[in-house]
Amino acid sequence: MIAPLASNQSFRLREDSLWRLFYWTLLALVFAGAIWQRFKLPLDPIADPDTWGYLSPALRKLTGAEFGHTNGRNFVYPGFVFLVLRLFADFRAITIAQHFLGLLAGAVFLLTWKRARIFVANPRIGHVAHDLLGLVGAAIFLLQWQTIVFEKDIRPEGICAFVVSITFYLLIQFLACFFLQHRRTATVAYAIALAFTAIFLASIKPSFGLASLFVLSPIIALFWRSGWWWQKVWFSLGFVFSAAVLLLPEHFLSRNDEMSRTFLPTTLFVVHAEIIRDQLANDLAKNVSLPYSRDRLERLYLALRTEIEKSRTARQYAYHSLGFDADFLMYDPNSIAVQARREFRGDVAALCAFYRFYYGRIWEKRPLQVLAKVARQMQIFYLPYCRAYDPRISRKLGGEYQYSVVSLSDPICRKVWLGYPPAVDFMKRTEELARRELRFRQPLLLPLIPIAVLLMSISYSTSLAVALILAGIVALTSGRWRRLHFIAALVVFSFSFNAACCLEVATIISLEIRRYMTVQMYSTLLAQLLGLWFILEFVVQMWECRRQRALQPTGAGDKP
Repeated sequence: MIAPLASNQSFRLREDSLWRLFYWTLLALVFAGAIWQRFKLPLDPIADPDTWGYLSPALRKLTGAEFGHTNGRNFVYPGFVFLVLRLFADFRAITIAQHFLGLLAGAVFLLTWKRARIFVANPRIGHVAHDLLGLVGAAIFLLQWQTIVFEKDIRPEGICAFVVSITFYLLIQFLACFFLQHRRTATVAYAIALAFTAIFLASIKPSFGLASLFVLSPIIALFWRSGWWWQKVWFSLGFVFSAAVLLLPEHFLSRNDEMSRTFLPTTLFVVHAEIIRDQLANDLAKNVSLPYSRDRLERLYLALRTEIEKSRTARQYAYHSLGFDADFLMYDPNSIAVQARREFRGDVAALCAFYRFYYGRIWEKRPLQVLAKVARQMQIFYLPYCRAYDPRISRKLGGEYQYSVVSLSDPICRKVWLGYPPAVDFMKRTEELARRELRFRQPLLLPLIPIAVLLMSISYSTSLAVALILAGIVALTSGRWRRLHFIAALVVFSFSFNAACCLEVATIISLEIRRYMTVQMYSTLLAQLLGLWFILEFVVQMWECRRQRALQPTGAGDKP
């Protein structure tokens, strides 16, 4: 007996060693391909009209002025740009830094995936299959074009994947330490770190605001745990410190930036312009008593109705789901935002109060119409395929660099960047790149990546529905599926993270702005793979149970 056992053990050790060698070889190839795809492209970053809000504070500080707020943009990403330029004085360092963080996000994806295995007791899916599934996910993230191109933009989307990856890793660690291992010090440390990264994520990309609050919700369980008084105190102190470090500077810096006060109320008004127009017409027809004079409401109603019609002819292909162009209403020099400002004689506080009043009023008087708008926006993300993924195999970069030149050639921008020699060099290189026919193409040696992305996008809604149904079965069954309780909860939570992101954007603006969806690619991919793993665990256990029943002798379970 001893010899066969030793032989079997030796065979397993050789088998494990071969798999580890194969796994690490594949992992090295994935990262080598990811590095090659990133650094074969020009390293000069790409700008767009929004870039100036992130770049201006850094350039002003670098040319001797004060670091300040521009166009309502949070200070965190401009601070990142400033630090990179201060250290290296070269715009290409921005792209290199963001590529490095993107590669780190892929590494953190694998760490998160391996750590998540603790949530399944006695897993039916072996280490080999589990590791391979995680490696496939990391390869899709690292080698897919949209991740790489995002890292080239001077926008917070360039570092969002890294911050999201850290957020999910810390969440997994907190859940494991608190609910499974009961490690007090580690629980508090991960909870504080999670709070910091969640606030940081919402700061660099406000569309993650609701999702960041959602990520923090499991920490509430810490305050229900009896006997953990010091842990509650330390977390509270850590949370307050994290919030102060990230929110207080933003509060003081934004005081001199008018757009920080006007952007959100104006956006709510113009995006919901049709519903507000109908409510204004109804209020005028019924002569409802409101805090605003009838003459003022009539003027605003007529102006809004006219500008909505103008927007439909100005840009017929913008915001199909809304039926008009909200950007035209907000940014055109003669449209409703400018006319409303004149109506209130430049009183920003009164103007924003009016915008908020009528946004709240349509929720009060026309909730079904507003909810229908939110539902249409949510549908854009989920149906007929998940648009967090972009399965295209190429992307024109020459046009992107042309757009960069146009975006930063405004006289106001030009006056600032001309005073910073590295910015002048950057613009010269960008003008040269704009004249070239640059294109990012998925390498022919990696045809599986776009195919995998396409399959993930078309199967997302199905995997979501199946995972939710099975999670419901697990939750309602106390004994049989006990080992899957934690992974079922984690899967539902992960899918809900994306739903929270989409719900915030759908409520405030529109998911037709594609970057609000594609910036969720990391969290979407992780949630979908966790869901697939959960489904496989469920199916394999169900198959095992049926097989055991089939092998039992007839009448074995009958009472004598």
